[in-house]
Amino acid sequence: MMTDQICIHCIISGKVQGVWFRASTKAQADALGLTGWVRNLSDGRVEVMACGDPKLVDALKAWFKIGPRLARVDECISNDVPVQTFIGFQVL
Repeated sequence: MMTDQICIHCIISGKVQGVWFRASTKAQADALGLTGWVRNLSDGRVEVMACGDPKLVDALKAWFKIGPRLARVDECISNDVPVQTFIGFQVL
């Protein structure tokens, strides 16, 4: 098992639902080899848990500030959380 992994929990707000944010997040995470999940929240925000190599997690976090083409990201709140094990990256 790799020990140099980190996990982050992010809440992204703005125009982030109905703009392929979850599918785009999964595509980015898959390309970076990260594990975790993404889901819409009932208040219009998107929640993400992402785990993997710190540099690759940072790359995903940087992408969150931009998002997919139709999105408008107003804020991305990110916190480090204890490392968890996920199989792949899922849209919940």
